[in-house]
Amino acid sequence: MKFDTPATTNPIDQLKVVGKPHDRIDGPLKTSGRAPYAYEHHEVAPGQVYGYVIGAGIAKGRIRSMDLAAAKSAPGVLGIVTAQNAGKLGKGKMNTAHLLAGPQIEHYHQAIAVVVAETFEQARAAAQLVKVDYAREQGAYELSSAKAGAKMPEGKDNADQSVGDFAGAFAAAPVQLDATYTTPDHAHAMMEPHASIAQWEGDKLTVWTSNQMIAWGVGDVAATLQIPKENVRLVSPYIGGGFGGKLFVRTDAIMAALAAREVKRPVKVTLTRPLMFNNTTHRPATIQRVRIGATAEGKITAIGHESWSGDLPGGSPETAVAQTQLLYAGANRMTAMRLAVLDLPEGNAMRAPGEAPGLMVLEIAMDELAEKLKMDPVKLRVLNDTQVDPAKPERPFSQRQLIKCLEEGAARFGWDKRPAKPASRRDGRWLVGMGMAAAYRGNLNMKSGARVRLETDGRVTVETDMTDIGTGSYTIIAQTAAEMMGVTLDKVEVRLGDSAFPVSAGSGGQWGANSATAGVYAACVKLREAVAAKLGLDPATAAFADGQVSVGKQRKALASAASDGAITAEDTMEYGDLAKRQQQSTFGAHFVEVAVDAATAEVRIRRMLAVCAAGRILNPKSARSQVIGAMAMGAGAALMEELVVDKRLGFFVNHDLAGYEVPVHADIPHQEVIFLDEADAAVSPMKAKGVGELGICGVGAAVANAIYNATGVRVRDYPITLDKLLPKMPDPFV
Repeated sequence: MKFDTPATTNPIDQLKVVGKPHDRIDGPLKTSGRAPYAYEHHEVAPGQVYGYVIGAGIAKGRIRSMDLAAAKSAPGVLGIVTAQNAGKLGKGKMNTAHLLAGPQIEHYHQAIAVVVAETFEQARAAAQLVKVDYAREQGAYELSSAKAGAKMPEGKDNADQSVGDFAGAFAAAPVQLDATYTTPDHAHAMMEPHASIAQWEGDKLTVWTSNQMIAWGVGDVAATLQIPKENVRLVSPYIGGGFGGKLFVRTDAIMAALAAREVKRPVKVTLTRPLMFNNTTHRPATIQRVRIGATAEGKITAIGHESWSGDLPGGSPETAVAQTQLLYAGANRMTAMRLAVLDLPEGNAMRAPGEAPGLMVLEIAMDELAEKLKMDPVKLRVLNDTQVDPAKPERPFSQRQLIKCLEEGAARFGWDKRPAKPASRRDGRWLVGMGMAAAYRGNLNMKSGARVRLETDGRVTVETDMTDIGTGSYTIIAQTAAEMMGVTLDKVEVRLGDSAFPVSAGSGGQWGANSATAGVYAACVKLREAVAAKLGLDPATAAFADGQVSVGKQRKALASAASDGAITAEDTMEYGDLAKRQQQSTFGAHFVEVAVDAATAEVRIRRMLAVCAAGRILNPKSARSQVIGAMAMGAGAALMEELVVDKRLGFFVNHDLAGYEVPVHADIPHQEVIFLDEADAAVSPMKAKGVGELGICGVGAAVANAIYNATGVRVRDYPITLDKLLPKMPDPFV
């Protein structure tokens, strides 16, 4: 099916099942421990043994020699795979570094070997016996030092953008802001580790793994192992968190496959926490400069945003200027990105790549501009709203309710009670302040397919390689099929995360929910046509409801269409150029109240509010869960999360959940989410967009702005820790 004209009325608009706050249909399995995660598929391949990955002990250089003798003779050891005996390996297009190093080392903890033994403990013990002699080389590990040599990254999407005369307009502006901010490296820190079980049957490979994008994974496994794609099957029905860290195949899958081939047994591999932090991907640090010029009345006349980030050779930048191109009006504009070569582990996508760190900066800058103007921060943002792409005024937004998000949020949060003067409100020993920020995330549509089957008993089965990373994919896909086929939710079975199923959008980029359900919609349209035809009814006018199919006064049981055998339909939703003709985006507003201890500068978040305009909300209950989780993650980025780099040796020091602290919902007493009523006909037949990443966009700045309002201390270098606040805190005894 091709979606190339805006959606009109269709069966989804009935909203009998879609749009309702259903419980997660996979919830009982997860709460009872019956939903197997990657490392827990104990029954799928008999005779499983264990692999233990050894990571490089240097960040850059080469391996002179490896002494494996003691490890090979250790109890239970079945084999050891290194670059010497792994055979010729390629590199997947989604990977920046090779997933098995040797002799050259590209980053710290890059995999150099996997030891295979009968038990995990035996493999781990033997791995300690491997002796490696390295030739260390000097590396670049600090963005600020490498900034001068940073270059424009390759690719048209990474080019500088300029509209009008930014430099001239900024110089002439009566009110100017020119400030530089930094964000640190961040870890995904998901609960489930990267893990895989691999089994070979002849030249066919099956990998049970934890991966967000099954089709991408199949391609990269095949490219890395130099085997045909049709010989690779990936299975990932349940994922214990990904946040972008499992978009791409990582070392666990490749090492499990190599080890299984070597010992001719199924092999299971999980990465230890230090390897998760240093071997896999992370959100890279940024240095960002924002310049905004405005009239005395607050109209932006010039806006410029530059960002510097780093990655391994051949890597990509953190696209932190993306939102600045579209969020606010202004005739004269400039954005630019520069990429430095760093010898740290690979930088790549993490929840809302680009907008998350970009809005951490831009939305502080907007508050600083508001202060210069002596203007309310909400009113400044409202004043500079735009209903068209500022660089292409002929291209309107398909839906843009930013002003409503801001004004609704301000009213609900009690913004009128915010003290205009910083450090002027106290609650005992606590300084109390409010902050806010706009939220923006672009909408993406991805080609997505599904197979739908009407079973002989009237049940409906849906199969797609879409994944569920804890987001509720099972449920919204079931809701879509139930709505389309006119059955109750309990009559739908959903099967996900298997490359044997039709290729879907996968989970990532906030595109998964809308795209995957649109693929199910397309398959259901075909199934409806086949069912109606089988029942002798007009497919164009047939209505599906309450387990019945009717045209006028004719009414037949849905199940009767499959009485002599199941009926299967398969289709893929593809997209035309609507996204080029109209800018498709999601918007929101975040409001935060903090209390800061006047003596110690300890920060407590008291309450948070998010107002979101993100198309039709397919399941308000799971959508709310996504947003409050994102809000907590944004609070962590503001206050505590930072991968600390050892600038001598080139690795992340705090590489576990003890040293890399993340917030939990218990840290934030009150979180509220409001979804505006919106159905965007330009994006898909579902009229939905995405919300899981919008929920983090702007949160960090809202926290930072609240801290400034509470204390009068402006911190431009995240995270906002005690040492950055204490020297400038107001006298606690005044």
